[in-house]
Amino acid sequence: MSDGATTIHAPESERVPPGYKRIEVGVIAEEWEVANLASLGDGSDPPIKAGPFGSALTKATYVPVGYKVYGQEQVIRGDYQYGDYFVSHAKFKELESCSVKSGDILLSLVGTAGKLLVIPRNAPKGIINPRLIRFSFDKERVDSEFFKELFEAGQIQSYLERYAQGGTMGVLNASILRAVNIPLPPLPEQRAIAAALSDVDDSISALDALIAKKRAVKTAAMQRLLTGKHRLPGFDGEWETRRLGDIFALLSTASNARSDLMEDGDIGYIHYGDIHGTDSSFLDCDAEETPHIASHLVKNIPLLEEGDLVMADASEDYDGIGKSIEVKNVRGRKLVAGLHTLLLRGNKAVAADGFKGYLQYIPALRSALIRLSTGISVYGISKNNVRSIEISLPSIEEQTAIAAVLSDMDAKIESLEARREKTRKVKRGMMGELLTGRTRLV
Repeated sequence: MSDGATTIHAPESERVPPGYKRIEVGVIAEEWEVANLASLGDGSDPPIKAGPFGSALTKATYVPVGYKVYGQEQVIRGDYQYGDYFVSHAKFKELESCSVKSGDILLSLVGTAGKLLVIPRNAPKGIINPRLIRFSFDKERVDSEFFKELFEAGQIQSYLERYAQGGTMGVLNASILRAVNIPLPPLPEQRAIAAALSDVDDSISALDALIAKKRAVKTAAMQRLLTGKHRLPGFDGEWETRRLGDIFALLSTASNARSDLMEDGDIGYIHYGDIHGTDSSFLDCDAEETPHIASHLVKNIPLLEEGDLVMADASEDYDGIGKSIEVKNVRGRKLVAGLHTLLLRGNKAVAADGFKGYLQYIPALRSALIRLSTGISVYGISKNNVRSIEISLPSIEEQTAIAAVLSDMDAKIESLEARREKTRKVKRGMMGELLTGRTRLV
């Protein structure tokens, strides 16, 4: 052990197995070095460097073309090329102590603290802004990709949460980081660990790209199928224009059942946050849990039925206006629509089950919802305005066929998302093994 790091002696009940030792961030292999972050520099640059004071770098100092300014946006996105803030040569020379070079690691300090970005060889020359920390380590001691994986792992993140200002990962600073000790395997093992985890990251990235592609294909299909620009085989004829008030009855919701009155109960409760918080157009009662509410708080409120549409009537942005979920697989479960929602019960002779969840993507409906919404910081839509909106609908048979096509696309996307989550779990398991030395690659 070196560099002033300390081994923490645990109670007998928490003794570590032979061949391992306990340090501040967890249990690691006995022969691994424990190094203080402030000791890992190569002598040319400080190992830990905060960005310049805010007054030294303001929007007034930016120029259209010049030296790149690296900030949180690049770190959060994991994309060193993102962004278009630049400074002049003179400003770069003034702040050159905050410049970045190949192999440096950038850490986001505020809001998304703990997220890191490794600067590659071909990155534009530039400086960090005040919201970042730059790590510049001795390449003969620290592999940058290994450090990124280690620092973003749960053990380090939990450790930092205990010491970050305010007791959360909301704000870190250089002083906190200089006191951190990390496990440091031999350099060949660091590289092997980074390569193994990078392979899994590549698999996750490939799934991300495939999911994005499938979603884009689905979006294009909806734009054509839900407007009649493309007709499925066997269907023709004009679509019929109807008011939503003629298609749906708008029923009462538990809009007064505030969260501070919520109790454990036997009735599921859906509010606007549940709708905004999902990417799905459907609530599958077989697969998804909802908060519950006591029955006496929702007296005389109709229970949800198969095919009901629950619409959020409030949103902080226009994209969320009218966001909806269609309820399926109710199977006798008791649920109500709650705070900031509208409950639309459709005429099943006019609107097919399985199709109603996709209505929100009809362009004419989207534009009408935005046009009729009111508010400043929060936008809302009223029952009467919803009733007045007109949309064109195909026959029940064509709706069912369209829903089948879109549902099949959704199923394929969900399958890919499940694979991605499984791969992420695999990586978390690998990190727990490799970053502690329980599994050795070298």
